[in-house]
Amino acid sequence: MLPAQRQSYGRTRRRRAHDALKATQSAMCPLSGMPKLPHRACTESGYVRPGLKIIVPKLGIGVPKD
Repeated sequence: MLPAQRQSYGRTRRRRAHDALKATQSAMCPLSGMPKLPHRACTESGYVRPGLKIIVPKLGIGVPKD
């Protein structure tokens, strides 16, 4: 079934006003001081949240750099 009338240009633009992408916010890792994405492990120290530190040697997360 087709719409009764065409949606106006202004109404379309007002609807799309909320579709813009927002810049990603980075948080500071309290252990290494490097920026990291929220809810992600820090690549330097492996810190995720208080009490949780991840070590993945294959990916180089949380291991000392040689």
